[in-house]
Amino acid sequence: MKPGEDKAPATQTAHWAAINEVSFLAGIRLMFWICKVFGRWPFRLILYPVLLWYVLVSSSARRASREYLKRVNQIAPIGTSIFKVIQHFAAFAEMMLDKMLLWSGLFDTSSVQYFGVEQMEQLIAEKRGAILICSHLGNLDLCRVLSSKRNNLKLTVLVHTKHAQVFNNMLGSINPNSQLNLMQVSEMTPATAMLLAEKVAQGEFIVIAGDRVPVAENPRVAVTTFLGQPAAFPIGPYVLASILQCPIYMLFSMRRESGTETHSEIHFELLRDAVRLPRKGREQALTELVAAYVARLEAHCLSAPLQWFNFYDYWHLPQLDISDATR
Repeated sequence: MKPGEDKAPATQTAHWAAINEVSFLAGIRLMFWICKVFGRWPFRLILYPVLLWYVLVSSSARRASREYLKRVNQIAPIGTSIFKVIQHFAAFAEMMLDKMLLWSGLFDTSSVQYFGVEQMEQLIAEKRGAILICSHLGNLDLCRVLSSKRNNLKLTVLVHTKHAQVFNNMLGSINPNSQLNLMQVSEMTPATAMLLAEKVAQGEFIVIAGDRVPVAENPRVAVTTFLGQPAAFPIGPYVLASILQCPIYMLFSMRRESGTETHSEIHFELLRDAVRLPRKGREQALTELVAAYVARLEAHCLSAPLQWFNFYDYWHLPQLDISDATR
């Protein structure tokens, strides 16, 4: 989620897809140029004063970051000061910079470390498709760029990016391939499901976020505990896996720093080899699947707490359709 300016009174909570991105991206092209010409440390020296100004004037994004950090802090003490909030936004800015470097061919991928990749290699060798549930932890574009270098690995990423059009257009100007294999989906229709079934049957991988409520009037979700408090998560990935009868994996990406050394990690973790939803107890089965994913998301958030980027009131529970038993 691209953080942005307040668009609603304090008594209202905007859906993540309605949050404006423009103010945060106003100087990103200049910052990208600074990094290319002078390196990452000059980029950071200029970045922090900009972030300080942004955090001070953008109250909704600041509150969302601090609320998330408070929940993390209750489990793994990291602090919740204004400096920690600025660090959170700095990690977000670094991720956006990495996306631009990746698509411009200036990001060194040789140090990427893989976990659980053997499972994916086996699926590719067997030409079996699968669903990959990702999150807004770390940098999904790293996975997309790396996959584009392999002829036998095809990804289709389901996205809703209208709220982020400015940044996506910027990536497209850097490398038109950044717009490939993206499928705009606001709701799962029978036609969309049929198209995805064909892709999976051909051995392709469908990537879908598991930590954003769908863009719909009454989104179909399950509520489970995340960082100590109930939060809503979509059930779409699990319903889709049950329809396609394919394996469902979790995909996590994060950046690690140790002194002056930095490397990226990509984790593949099996959630279910197949998903079968019974007629009776279907809602409970979906909630259990969501809870299993959320448990792993929480574990990775605690290991890289500043790299989860959902800058809105995540624990707010609007009117939701959480009864899916008859559908």
